[in-house]
Amino acid sequence: MTFRKDARPVILTGDRTTGPLHLGHFVGSLRNRVALQHSHRQYLLLADAQALTDNAHDPGKVRRNVLEVALDYLAVGIDPGVTTICLQSALPALAELTMLYLNFVTVARLERNPTIKEEIQARGFGRDIPAGFICYPAAQAADITAFRATIVPVGEDQAPLIEQTNEIVRRINRQAGRDILAEARALIPEMGRLPGVDGKAKMSKSQGNAIPLSASDAEIAEAVNRMYTDPDHLRVSDPGRVEGNVVFTYLDAFDEDRDALNELKAHYRRGGLGDMTLKQRLASILREIVGPIRERRAALARDPDHVLDIIRTGTLAGRERTKVTLEEISTALGLFSLDGQANGFRARSALGLGMSPPTLGGEGGA
Repeated sequence: MTFRKDARPVILTGDRTTGPLHLGHFVGSLRNRVALQHSHRQYLLLADAQALTDNAHDPGKVRRNVLEVALDYLAVGIDPGVTTICLQSALPALAELTMLYLNFVTVARLERNPTIKEEIQARGFGRDIPAGFICYPAAQAADITAFRATIVPVGEDQAPLIEQTNEIVRRINRQAGRDILAEARALIPEMGRLPGVDGKAKMSKSQGNAIPLSASDAEIAEAVNRMYTDPDHLRVSDPGRVEGNVVFTYLDAFDEDRDALNELKAHYRRGGLGDMTLKQRLASILREIVGPIRERRAALARDPDHVLDIIRTGTLAGRERTKVTLEEISTALGLFSLDGQANGFRARSALGLGMSPPTLGGEGGA
């Protein structure tokens, strides 16, 4: 397949299909994706294969949430006409590149990756670490390079994965004797990670401290009312702390009236401003943001076949693009290819191999 010339930078990003997305995803990457999709070539991975690395005991959960995450993408404003949405497990070139890249990285280096170390500890694996999980940096390098991406929107905690991708890129280029792959840079949002409503460092569906993008007005109000403020702000007249105050962290992320927000902070610091007033303002802002997303999502959910068609179309395009990259890397490294010529003959036709790709379909999608 020949791809038309397009000088725009390539973005590759995605989400594990373990559940619907929440406001943490919205702040961390979804807003950036919507803003950049017209000025960049953007590919979004429904990362079901990566989700299996710690959910192999419940593959049904991963499968069900492919559609849920796709609905969230479309509901926030991802345009499938300009952004390609792909199903990770239906791109065989990614698995092949992962296996290839694992020969260019050591187990010790994988274990030293700060992101992997933190996630292993958070999940309590001990030494019972799924091999697929610890090999994730190589898999992510395969994802990024297969699409020739040079920009990867991630949170600051994910930056070490991009560093390791670039290490693998440099080793592949040295082995090939020329630069066949480009290094990528992490695009880290200015806001940083949005904490959970309980004040924990990470918003997480499994910990029950997240506000989903499909939350009702009542669910938003309940979540905001649970938010921590300043434990020493016992009376309205007391001066309060803004730093570390979860409500103000959310206002920083979502309140577009910066002058009014700065005045609220000053008022809170000198005393005379109640926590409930802050929470009511935040709940109102979140309702305005989430309400339209929720309505679009509900409308899209009434036609799941249309959403699945979007995934199929994007995945077929992604399959062709990643296949070309795999062939280019294999050729540059001098590997034997049944697609090309080896010692003067075309091995594929001689062996009579069937080459029709697997199809996307079946109940519930791919």
